[in-house]
Parts: sequence; C-alpha cells; structure tokens
Amino acid sequence: MRNRIGLPAGWRNRATNRTARRAAVTAVAVIGATLLAALPAVGAAPSGPAPAFTLSQRGGGHLSLAQYKGQVVMLNFWASWCGPCRQEMPLLEDIYKKYGKLGFTLIGVNVEPDSNAANDWLKQTPVSFPVVYDTQSQVSKLYDVEGMPSTVIIDRKGNLRVLHRGYKPGDENGYLDSIRALIRE
Repeated sequence: MRNRIGLPAGWRNRATNRTARRAAVTAVAVIGATLLAALPAVGAAPSGPAPAFTLSQRGGGHLSLAQYKGQVVMLNFWASWCGPCRQEMPLLEDIYKKYGKLGFTLIGVNVEPDSNAANDWLKQTPVSFPVVYDTQSQVSKLYDVEGMPSTVIIDRKGNLRVLHRGYKPGDENGYLDSIRALIRE
C-alpha cells in the first residue's frame, strides 16, 4: 500500500519517528543544560591570595580590600537586573548584621556599567554593608565572575576560600557554615 506521495506505507512513519526522536533528544539536551545552568556552580576550591582592588564606594570615596585585612570578607557580585541577586540581598544583610561584630564584613560589588540602576534599587532595598561599583568589570575579571550573583569568601589571612556561583534559596546556609568556620580559625 502506498501513501499519497507514492512512498511505501511506514516510510513516512519511520521518518516522522526519526524526526521525533531527534527532537526529543534535542529537547532533553536543552532542558539538561538549562537545569545545569540554574544550579549553583561551586568551582574548585579557590586558593591563594585574593586579588587586591580599590573601587568607588556608594556614598562617595573609595574602598580597598586591604582595609579589611584580618577579617573574614565576603564579596558578593550582583546587579540590579538579576532576580536571584534581589532575592539574596536581604538575606546577605541579615548575615552582615549578625556576624559584622565578629570580624566579618560583606562587600557588595555591583557590576553594572551605570551605577544609577543599583542606587535606585538600593533605595527600595536598603543595605548597611559597603557597596562598591565595578563599572568596568575589572574586579569581576580578577575573581573569575561568570554570572550573577557570584560570591567569594576570603579568610583572615587574605586567601580565597570559597567561590559560589548563582543563588537558590538555602544557599545562605552554606555561606553561614563557611563564615562561622573561618571566623573560628
């Protein structure tokens, strides 16, 4: 039996099935890649000294990483357009308030070329920790920041100890574990 275009019965189904299988494999690959991208990526345990930097600070003046020598420092790279950054920011404020008196500081590193958007957003969601502006992405490159948010934790000796990419609810517990351990060192 032949179909309308003269092919034996089943040929069209085989071609359709083959196309459907290819489409399914492609869809699974795309979904898998999307899920992997959504997971926080913790790089190989960073080591060595944290790269030094000085950046313009919210409210005027400059902030240098060297100012915080002897403290545990968390750098949080963020942008006002980043949904997970917005979700994470109030939690970071709580961490800063709780551990700030114990030799810990948090520095928010805004990565937008124009800091006005960050300032507008910070008016709606105020934070008390220092915020600096990496408008040229120079510091982001030093710390291998590939996406927002990215968090780096530096020990009291100035060495890189944690690199965490992304944010999903509950990640703050990992931050707290690292901060507590490094404060005790």
